Amino acid sequence: MSTPTVLVHRDQELLAKAAAARLVTRIVDAQAARGTASVVLTGGGVGTAVLAALNATPARDAIDWRKLDVWWGDERFLPTGDPERNETGARAALLDHVELDPARVHPMPASDGPDADPEAAAARYAEELRRAARPEDHGPVPSFDVLMLGVGPDAHVASLFPEMPALYDDRPVVGVRGAPKPPPTRVSLTLHALRAARDVWVLAAGESKAKAVRLGLSPEAGPVQVPVAGARGRRSTLFLLDRAAAAELPPGIERIASP
Repeated sequence: MSTPTVLVHRDQELLAKAAAARLVTRIVDAQAARGTASVVLTGGGVGTAVLAALNATPARDAIDWRKLDVWWGDERFLPTGDPERNETGARAALLDHVELDPARVHPMPASDGPDADPEAAAARYAEELRRAARPEDHGPVPSFDVLMLGVGPDAHVASLFPEMPALYDDRPVVGVRGAPKPPPTRVSLTLHALRAARDVWVLAAGESKAKAVRLGLSPEAGPVQVPVAGARGRRSTLFLLDRAAAAELPPGIERIASP
């Protein structure tokens, strides 16, 4: 796994704009190299702000949206269109405003779909990932170009909460029941799937995230107790933070400060 690089921005607004600009560059570079690109989206305040910032910048037109695959790292197992679903927020912030190929947008199943429970929904999404994986990918999951993650105050990423069974699971996608953060029923990529990404970006803003960021960057932290400590890309891992979230970085962790 890659060693994290920490980039600190003045506030959440600048963090979102900088991450959006970085995302444009990463997608354009991947499309230039291979003709296609793939991203994994996250929900939450910062994740949605990045998508809104991307929608607002003229640089978005550099992306060939028809040749972009869009996946999600986790989802609340709720009906289609529910405002709590990550898909709903992503569509409002960006996806409904660009010319994507509908066949290349891969939302996680909703509770009003064909799957009666999150385990069946997880199995369906795992099969979709398997079909999209190519021989050169690392296992039954595509080598995502960028996988974005928020982090909770408890250090969870996606819907992988500390000490929960999903952290021991070697399948790519799992159903989650009894999540400590509502809603309790979810679908999530596992650490095995997250680590298939070329680049993993951990996005965090606000003082409530400072402890989780510190733990996630601590060399002694284990992913079962601190899930964000297991979120690493094969090529690179970026912690994209605002100053408040970066207030408690461990000793020896270098940061790159933006204006």
